[in-house]
This record gives sequence, C-alpha cells and structure tokens, in this order.
Amino acid sequence: MDTVVSLRYYPAVSLKKRVNAKEIQQLTAEMLQHVDHLYRVAFHLAKDRDRANDCVQETYLRALNAAEQFKSGTNMKAWLTKILHNFFIDSYNRFKRIVPIDSSSEEPKAGLIYWEGSGSTEAQPEMQMLQSELSGKISEALQKLPVEFSAPIVLVDMSDFSYAEAADILSCPVGTVRSRLSRGRRLLHKQLREYVGGK
Repeated sequence: MDTVVSLRYYPAVSLKKRVNAKEIQQLTAEMLQHVDHLYRVAFHLAKDRDRANDCVQETYLRALNAAEQFKSGTNMKAWLTKILHNFFIDSYNRFKRIVPIDSSSEEPKAGLIYWEGSGSTEAQPEMQMLQSELSGKISEALQKLPVEFSAPIVLVDMSDFSYAEAADILSCPVGTVRSRLSRGRRLLHKQLREYVGGK
C-alpha cells in the first residue's frame, strides 16, 4: 500500500498524565500496524486521497489524545476505525456540500490496495492481471455507492470486522448493518455484472 500519511505531528500531542511514556510508545507501535487499513477505509469514505490522508492523520491524533480510554487487550483496529469513522461523519456533516456521497471523480491509483483477495501469491500472470483489473473495478463501483452502503462493505467484507464490530464502529444496530450490507452488495453486484456474470 502506497500510503503517504505523515506522522511528524504526533510528538506535539498533549497526552494525559496517567498514561506513561512507555505505554504511549507501545500504544503508538500497535496503532501504526493499522495505518494501511485505516487509509483504505478513509479512502472509500472520503473518495479523495488528500481527505483520506487528513482523516487518518486526525484519527491518530485523536487516538493518542484519548490513549487512556483504550483498554489493553481489546480490538485496536476496531477502536481506531471507529475514531476514523466518527471524524469522517463530523467532517462530512460540516462540509457536505464539498463531498457529495455519490461522487466518482477519484480514479483508482496504482499501488493502492482496494480489495484484498485471498488468492495465492504464486498465481499465474494472467490471473494476477485479472485480479488486479477486478480490484480496480470494485474500487470504482464502491466509490459510486452512497457511504451508508459502501461503509458496511468496507468494514465487513474488506476488513473482516464482525457485524457487531461494524455496528459499533458505525454507531447503529446490527440489523441495520446487515440490511445496508445486503443492499450494498446488491448494488455492487449490479455494477460489476459485466465482470462477475449473472443477471
């Protein structure tokens, strides 16, 4: 993943006194393991590279400022994703005229992983080319979906969160996640019909 998130601002974060330096160092190291995942989610939400970088940067700043709220042993990936989603929604609500949810203006960029398949790394060149093409088409199709339907797909299908974890991240009932995921998959399949076959 060609993620370009800058981490240079982190030392300026004012941290709570009850979280010591060693704990912050360990927390930061664990947090940075999820930067590619966060960028991928942010890109699909914001549909713009610069805004995705801003979302990830702000996610880490907010997470460090709330370091004492993270419970050791719980799901760091889900915690960070929830922070990112909350920031995106806050930002979107403030600037919704700038970010139409059905925008498809951002073309997929080489080097970005939009859909992580489970194919073998030893696949034949033809298969790798087809998988790469499908990945790009999935990205294009996802960007055309409203966020309410694309977000559950990104979280459940692409990021392997459970329905319960996705519901917590999106701050909605599990039933809503299931409903939106089902609708999103149908919309996605409709757009990808040419590549996956079927009617």
